[in-house]
Amino acid sequence: MEVILKHDVEKLGYADEIVKVKDGYARNYLLPQGLAIPANTPNKKMLAETIKQRSYKAEKIRKEAEFLAGKIDGLTLKIAQKASEKGTIFGSVNTIAVAQALKEQHNIDIDRKKIILPTEHIKELGNYTAQINIHKDIKVTVNLEVIAE
Repeated sequence: MEVILKHDVEKLGYADEIVKVKDGYARNYLLPQGLAIPANTPNKKMLAETIKQRSYKAEKIRKEAEFLAGKIDGLTLKIAQKASEKGTIFGSVNTIAVAQALKEQHNIDIDRKKIILPTEHIKELGNYTAQINIHKDIKVTVNLEVIAE
């Protein structure tokens, strides 16, 4: 029997795949658990339309991410922090501070969870680089210049 998987099933396949399984496995496990639907003609047409719509949405999101990456790539952010005479910061620079600096200096709103610093917290003055994961395939770097207030 052919079924269309609605969810990923370990050792069988991924969501939106058409797989061939034994009749008993489909009737007794996959269909009652809601993991699959029968692969008949109307369901196959619905699957094709769903895949088409998803690819259109994914392409639109990817284009927006590429545009944003072009704006961000290679930017230099100046982050002012109170620091001692030795160059140690009182507190630290974290992803929240980087996201706020992007918003204030370049009016670009990025979720702080998408920003990856070289270390968890920056605790000294100097120049650093941070990576921003805009999309699963699109990553850009920004330069951070941590200066004393």
